[in-house]
Amino acid sequence: MNQLQKYTWLIDTIRRAGKISHKDLSNKWERCKDLSDCRPLHRATFNRWRDAIYKQFGIMIDCQKVGGYLYYIANPEDIDEDKLKKWMLDSFAVGNAIGENLSLKGRILVDEIPSGRDHLTTILEAMKENRIVEIAYRPFKRSHSYTFTIEPYCVKLFENRWYVLGRNNRGEIKIYGLDRLEETRATDAKFKLPKDFDAAEFFATYFGVVIGDGTKPERIVIRANEDHKHYLRSLPLHSSQREIEDCGEYADFELFLAPTYDFVMKLLQVGSMIEVISPASLRKTIKGWISEMYELYRNV
Repeated sequence: MNQLQKYTWLIDTIRRAGKISHKDLSNKWERCKDLSDCRPLHRATFNRWRDAIYKQFGIMIDCQKVGGYLYYIANPEDIDEDKLKKWMLDSFAVGNAIGENLSLKGRILVDEIPSGRDHLTTILEAMKENRIVEIAYRPFKRSHSYTFTIEPYCVKLFENRWYVLGRNNRGEIKIYGLDRLEETRATDAKFKLPKDFDAAEFFATYFGVVIGDGTKPERIVIRANEDHKHYLRSLPLHSSQREIEDCGEYADFELFLAPTYDFVMKLLQVGSMIEVISPASLRKTIKGWISEMYELYRNV
């Protein structure tokens, strides 16, 4: 087990406990046989991990001396407000939990996804030094790939697929699915990342990864039925989502984004549980898709 797994185990265990003594931590660690080899967590080791966690993640594990020397996360907001840090820690925590229970592998089901993980490593390493990357990219509708260079600005995970956003050799800002890459190679050439580029801001008014199709962001109001409104509250469609009215049998939500293809497909996934109230243009688009679907099944 690598050090990162050990650190994330410690962070997750303390987060879930709220406050915990070193003795209880050591007992929990010792019970994780696949991780600890049944060895206790010595205090010196624990203190080294604390220091490393602060240096690597900026997460402070402090000690409450009154009431029995209990350890806790002193700055939990730094985890909750940092999406990437929270996602990474949660992912490792899930991995650790499954690793501790491999005997249950026949009862733990996961979907196989086209991750593009090998290419992700190359791209991330190039991004650290702002190096231009040469890629062999094959779109879904082409039988062969073509090779060109990109300046990798950022990467994004969407619907279990990784994408890289960058400027290609034609000067276009495009997004490419890593599972469509056949080869990646970091070159020695470097580029300057625009000073005003902010990845979160760039995607702030988009849902998904469809960009550059000319669709402008606008105010959208959707109505979720009684069953689905609770789901939207627990898992918002977009960061701009805000509930504006609850009428019991349904609730209305407001969003501000560009209603691109990805967003339309997301709405269609839930069928009649969501209705677009406005704008009229989006209602018309949804109606068009439903009409085409009706034609496919009208003779059933």
